Amino acid sequence: MSRMIFINLPVTDLARSIRFYEAIGGRKEPKFSNEQAAMIMLSDSINVMLLTRDFYATFTAKPIADANRTSQVILALSADSRESVDAMVDAAVSAGGKADPGPKQDMAGLMYGRSFEDPDGHHWEPMWMDSKAAEQGASAFDETMATADRH
Repeated sequence: MSRMIFINLPVTDLARSIRFYEAIGGRKEPKFSNEQAAMIMLSDSINVMLLTRDFYATFTAKPIADANRTSQVILALSADSRESVDAMVDAAVSAGGKADPGPKQDMAGLMYGRSFEDPDGHHWEPMWMDSKAAEQGASAFDETMATADRH
């Protein structure tokens, strides 16, 4: 079996959070959902577990962060195109999220990213990267940005 990720997020209103994540392209998996939690499949290997705050608290003795007030994590998610980055942010806003809590990123046509927050303040960053630049790694960005700085 290939490796999967399950991102566990505390939420204040489970039904609202389900609607939000479905609006940005997720699919609720009923087999792993109940009145305390919902599994939202973003892809075959990426899953978001939406947990009521009381249920989330059963997994940790630490205080639960309020993502509207503190930063805990930034969740980056790949996208197929610049247009799909914008479409995801637009869908997030339409579903009750907040657009661009972080800066837009446009790196000389090699990478494009934006961000949004879900209704509980969790910070997501959809991003697109040129496939040739991805193969080269950081050096592609260094070379392109150095050339751009000279012009």
